[in-house]
Amino acid sequence: MSTSAAESSSLKQQIREQAHANRNAQENKDELSRQIVAKFMALPEYQSGATILFYLDVRSEVRTRHSLQDALDSGKKIVVPFCVEGNELELFHLTSLDELAVGMYKILEPREELRNLPEKRVDVKSIDLIMVPGVAFDRRGGRTGHGKGYYDRLLEDARPDTPLVALAFDCQMFDEIPMQSHDVFMDKVITESSVFDGRGRSQS
Repeated sequence: MSTSAAESSSLKQQIREQAHANRNAQENKDELSRQIVAKFMALPEYQSGATILFYLDVRSEVRTRHSLQDALDSGKKIVVPFCVEGNELELFHLTSLDELAVGMYKILEPREELRNLPEKRVDVKSIDLIMVPGVAFDRRGGRTGHGKGYYDRLLEDARPDTPLVALAFDCQMFDEIPMQSHDVFMDKVITESSVFDGRGRSQS
């Protein structure tokens, strides 16, 4: 790793730790999360999309679980991810909240007995809009996750024209996230106070 890459990695880790602390200390997470997800569902990209990927919130992330029923009622095909061995994400067609259960690490995920049903498996290339979680963001759409690359690998296979929209609390926004050549910029970042237009993949 070059010096600049090492410095970038160190700075990114500092930002990650600060963002985690900020997010953990955030008050009114349920109320703010509902506002943020409502903005997501009001986007033209959501209105025009047929198949939408929602993430399932973990720990102190912007909470999506309270809005899933509204999403299911909206007539869209709702898809959620789950993690498999090797830190890869697979996609699941969600038709009812009853299909979710609290799994290992207290994470909400599709029930294990349903995951391999052919009608439940979804190819990422069929997704028209992707909701992306993350730890810290900037106004350009720069993002850092937990450092394990789950979403980076998933997004590599997404259609180039599929918008990537991140959800975050204002306290997760930073002046600039150090971005490497393989990192992916978001098309939008939505917080409780703003919707930031990011650079997206076309300009990354």
